[in-house]
Amino acid sequence: MVKMLKGIGRLFLGMAVGAGLVIGAANAAVCLPSASEIVTEREAASFGADCILVLGAAVYADGTPSAILQDRLDVAARLYRAGIAPKVIVSGNDSDDSHNEARAMKAYLVLQGVPEADVLCDAYGLTTYDSAWRARAVFGAHRIVVATQTYHLYRALFDARGAGLEARGIACDARAYQHQVNYDFREVFARVKDAGLVLVHAPSTTGRPASRDDS
Repeated sequence: MVKMLKGIGRLFLGMAVGAGLVIGAANAAVCLPSASEIVTEREAASFGADCILVLGAAVYADGTPSAILQDRLDVAARLYRAGIAPKVIVSGNDSDDSHNEARAMKAYLVLQGVPEADVLCDAYGLTTYDSAWRARAVFGAHRIVVATQTYHLYRALFDARGAGLEARGIACDARAYQHQVNYDFREVFARVKDAGLVLVHAPSTTGRPASRDDS
């Protein structure tokens, strides 16, 4: 009985070590190449991007962006006004009435003075991987500047490369965010998932060829 318990213990230990190695390797594969692609706004000016990609986050019931999303949008509006790119893609979950990220993002940018015609809505950017894949496959982007917070930027840039995009990232860390520890924890495992998706060249998981509002 003791030998059996020891054997089971060694098995679980081996599984834990193996899982740790996989998680560590996936995170390194995502983060290390992306680090050099995180640039300043001044550096982004010479990149020649054809669009700015803003990744979705929570929106309140009245359509107000959450703090984390507002900071991404403020950076995107500033980049647009600086001439970093001629178009902005706002990519988020707009799949039903309870999720209106992309529409809310577009409305916010228009209020910030970005012309409505220059804001392209991707209503089916349900995940970071979807957003990157669809930026290339649906919206025809080739060189993008990604606007999101640093913890998320490594994976977003990795996904963009996996989708065949040339990308640079601008960090949007304007303040401390509630639940940041939770975001960081979830991101560790999200990197493993996206590393697998990029490895197998998976298409967008939404299965939708176009957004509901691409103007």
